[in-house]
Amino acid sequence: MPEVGGPATPLRRSSLRQQIADALRDEILTGRLQAGRHFTVKEIAELYGVSATPVREALVDLAAQGLLEVEQHRGFQVRRLTAADFRSLTEARVFIVEAFFRELAGQGMGAVPGDALASVRRRAEAAARAAQSGSLDVLVGCDLRFWRELSAIAANPHICEFMDRVRTQTWIYAVPHLRALSDAAGVCWAGHVALVDAVAARDIETAHTLTSQYDTHTRTLIEKLAPARS
Repeated sequence: MPEVGGPATPLRRSSLRQQIADALRDEILTGRLQAGRHFTVKEIAELYGVSATPVREALVDLAAQGLLEVEQHRGFQVRRLTAADFRSLTEARVFIVEAFFRELAGQGMGAVPGDALASVRRRAEAAARAAQSGSLDVLVGCDLRFWRELSAIAANPHICEFMDRVRTQTWIYAVPHLRALSDAAGVCWAGHVALVDAVAARDIETAHTLTSQYDTHTRTLIEKLAPARS
């Protein structure tokens, strides 16, 4: 099996299951571990120099998140997402964001702590800079962390978990198409800071409008790029 994105970083013995899952998740997100790639528990265990048990547990976790598919008697395969999957995921993203804003509005917005908003703002600024500069790997990580922290404000772990899962899968489909561009600077949505401002101002209507623009922009962009790679 070719190396997954280069030499593997040695892993500490604590929380191996989560570390392996995080490492492989990053490889999938950045497109270094491509859709359709097959591998076994043994291959991943040898790659990271660990035992099979935490590897198997990590791969099962990633399969449960919809990132891998279990192949009977063969191991695992990075899931192939289709254009129809992408559209369905973006539609699901709209519904979960609406649930998030309902949860936030139900709290009266007065419960949003200032330190949480400050942290989300830092994530927003980093994501916006990455989008404007075209730093795709940085953008993916910052965007996901931004939405994790933003959704956590509503304090509903189920909303947070589902939103992160859906956004991760949409990025997995989008990244290969974005990588085909010679220059991705200014191509992706960069309205993260404006969205934080709207949340901080307790302006749910504007926040909802901004997230709708995010979804429309992303879907239109990727659906335009996808035919060129088909």
